[in-house]
Amino acid sequence: MSAGSVAVVVSEQIGVPSWDLYELSIPCTVFGKPQSDLADPWYDLRLCGTGERPGDTGLLLRTPYGLDDLAGADTVIVPSVPDSCVEEGEPLPQALITALRRAYEGGARMVSLCTGAFALAEAGLLDGRPATAHWMHTALLAERYPKVRVDDSVLYVDDGDVLTSAGLTAGLDLCLHLVRRDLGAHVANQLARRMVVPAHRPGGQAQFIDMSVPAADDEGLAPVLDWARNRLDQPLTVDDLARRAAMSPRTFYRRLQAATGTTPLQWLLDQRLGRARILLESTDLPIEKIGELSGLGTANNLRRHFLRHLGTSPSDYRRAFPRTTPEPNPALPA
Repeated sequence: MSAGSVAVVVSEQIGVPSWDLYELSIPCTVFGKPQSDLADPWYDLRLCGTGERPGDTGLLLRTPYGLDDLAGADTVIVPSVPDSCVEEGEPLPQALITALRRAYEGGARMVSLCTGAFALAEAGLLDGRPATAHWMHTALLAERYPKVRVDDSVLYVDDGDVLTSAGLTAGLDLCLHLVRRDLGAHVANQLARRMVVPAHRPGGQAQFIDMSVPAADDEGLAPVLDWARNRLDQPLTVDDLARRAAMSPRTFYRRLQAATGTTPLQWLLDQRLGRARILLESTDLPIEKIGELSGLGTANNLRRHFLRHLGTSPSDYRRAFPRTTPEPNPALPA
């Protein structure tokens, strides 16, 4: 087991925007602070600037390391790339792409956090590989780089010598995973404890996506949808909803799909999963009772839906989101 050297790329094309500091701070915290009582030597961290002139926003990084210092590092991490390169398609610096390819060819383990996946993809390092990014950007990543097998449901992907993570705190999950690979589970667990974070979070990005927000508004459907939300613990069919909306089932199906982007049955399932998530977060009710109140039925049925749609179990979800708000009346709509 060995810690080795970690080179973190800091793009200076538009400086370091304040909203990107979180992803940058994660590898600095995990790999940059010596933990000699856990492993000695600890990681050798280098912040490597792209060498470009920064713009008017963000912070200017002053570091003795540049892109040439990616060569020879055991691990290279790209925490993010400028928003303009993701959202507006501005090209990434060619010097950065070349340096990433050279580092990989030299045997470095390549890692991206959040939008850093766009840099690895541009360098061709994700071709034919599974990869992820923040769920808000995965569709664009897949469209722009069709050779990449994008998975928007996971917190991170370990493909051996190339690893990618979802956005924000998922980058911390991946960095702790790297420590676990390099130095063992005990060291990773102790480090996570010092950082007051879980050593490993079960599940994936799906559990953090709000499934209840419709893609469009349809005022004519609002009353029946509110009516259904107040009766999620009762058996409901498409015919029941259509009858309440004074529409034929076919018309109701078409109207709801146009308003929410999903089918009536899927909408009901999403609402029931949402109700179950709220009850798990805000009450100490047994899993069996939550299955009943959410309309998902038995505890086994609740677990099956959670594993299929959220990638985690109800118990693990409850541990990840402990109760911090007053317990609501379960009979009332969430």
